[in-house]
Amino acid sequence: MQEQRPSLITHNNPKSPISEAYRVLRTNIQFSGVDKPLKIMVVTSAGPGEGKSTTIANLAITFAQSGSKVLLIDGDLRKPKVHKTFNTHNQTGLTNVLAQHADYKQYVKQCDIDNLDILTSGPIPPNPSELLSSNSMKKLLERFREDYEIVLIDAPPVGTVTDAAILSTIVDGTILVAASGQVEIEAAQRAKQLLEKVNANIIGVVLNKLSKNEQGNYYYYYYYYYGEDDGNDKKKRKKPKEPKDKE
Repeated sequence: MQEQRPSLITHNNPKSPISEAYRVLRTNIQFSGVDKPLKIMVVTSAGPGEGKSTTIANLAITFAQSGSKVLLIDGDLRKPKVHKTFNTHNQTGLTNVLAQHADYKQYVKQCDIDNLDILTSGPIPPNPSELLSSNSMKKLLERFREDYEIVLIDAPPVGTVTDAAILSTIVDGTILVAASGQVEIEAAQRAKQLLEKVNANIIGVVLNKLSKNEQGNYYYYYYYYYGEDDGNDKKKRKKPKEPKDKE
């Protein structure tokens, strides 16, 4: 787990504009939980290939970098990716804990990133939805709530299976990842409706895979909006295209 992992830009290049965007996302989440702290969150997407696993991995790292004790869980029991992102094995993990009622601590993997622990999916089960909706899963989340400050769960796309919707009912909040120029508007709307149908607390939407021009516009806008007041705030500038973190 020591070699560089290209998708973990917040770890490899923490001063990059993209890393800064993830920190903005982290801050937005923290402000969303002012009245009721958001400790356990699910990250999902409308369909496959929208970058939710990369998003949640980097978000977990930014929380860990801020000093929070973080657990990243691979709750995608159909096509798990967390173990690949962090270059670790997946022989054991969440499914072992749930099926065997075992102590989760013996399956948690530590990595070279301070404050970040990982619980991979484990062997793919024949009944993912049943495991995720079980009382064992609910009790396990309460254990995590006691032991960690932030718990992030990577869930399958909400538009393809029910797993993400199930998880969204037993966590504090849900984040939907949408790939710019890839996801159809109808698919994104349907994903939102499916989550709302089960009364999920949708924190917001992360607009992912922006073009370089769109990214540049976003970062420029971020700097202009949050920069120091130099007395020239009467200057009007057009708001750019949709920012990466859209709530």
